[in-house]
Amino acid sequence: MSPGRRRQDLDEDDVRVRPGRGSRPRTKERPRHEEATEGFVVAVDRGRWTVIVDGVVVQAVKARELGRRGVVVGDRVGIVGDVTGEPDRLARIVRLYPRRSTLRRTADDTDPVERVLVANADQLVIVTALADPEPRTRLIDRCLVAAYAAGLDPLLCLTKSDLKSPDELLSTYTALDVPHVVTGRGQPLDELLGRLVGRLSVLVGHSGVGKSTLVNALVPDAHRAIGLVNAVTGRGRHTSSSAVALALPSGGWVIDTPGVRSFGLAHVDPAKVIHAFPDLEAGTEGCPRSCTHDEPECALDDWVAQGHAAPERLDSLRRLLRLRGTPDDD
Repeated sequence: MSPGRRRQDLDEDDVRVRPGRGSRPRTKERPRHEEATEGFVVAVDRGRWTVIVDGVVVQAVKARELGRRGVVVGDRVGIVGDVTGEPDRLARIVRLYPRRSTLRRTADDTDPVERVLVANADQLVIVTALADPEPRTRLIDRCLVAAYAAGLDPLLCLTKSDLKSPDELLSTYTALDVPHVVTGRGQPLDELLGRLVGRLSVLVGHSGVGKSTLVNALVPDAHRAIGLVNAVTGRGRHTSSSAVALALPSGGWVIDTPGVRSFGLAHVDPAKVIHAFPDLEAGTEGCPRSCTHDEPECALDDWVAQGHAAPERLDSLRRLLRLRGTPDDD
């Protein structure tokens, strides 16, 4: 204060305002990032996303404005910043494009928290060994339910046919009319490859069924680790720690996922499962509201009795619908 001036003589023009941190005013508007380039997420690892941008492999982080929105393998994203793919350079994921499909699972059937495993897939390939380890039909059924709920085409891939015939297992799924391929040691994979070309396919199966062996044969430079089956427990060892998308030399992508020992279905709306049974779905018009399709008042019994669908189809539907709330270990 200048000599001779009293405090009451000061007005607002005499007050020095301390500048705040930064000179830009706060705003609720988010940057549009109109210059963002579209990319395809092929791997996620500890806060880093591997994204293919115009054929270049780019490492990226997620922008703060995306909040808690999860970005998973298979997602189409908008990316800005350094997309040269040079070492020690990071770009930013600033946009998540709408997904055409989401494959989800929960830890168990009572867990309300669902986890998105893969986005934008077309096909779920359920890999099952015919022996060593023995098939777990309940896990296969759960994967089928997840595929139907997600709108994915299911495909059974039966491995190790050199150890056991597939006929007995396939008879369990005849009524479901699920397509299948059978592979064995030293056998060509032409039939399997023909079903994968031009599509985004997710490979799911429990440990030790030969999933990574298939991936290495389909994508020679994949170098996925291969585990052995424990002779005492009959279970395999997890060799894939995270999902990764790999480009097929002949076109299309396969996503190898970590081996699973459970596939919770708490997130599945039973009404979605019936969509995979068009021969039965038409018969649900006479069902009472909120019908579980496995109760005395269900109209599907009369529908089948009238010859509109095979009894085996209804049995298969009800088998799948009963999975929620039951353990998936055989």
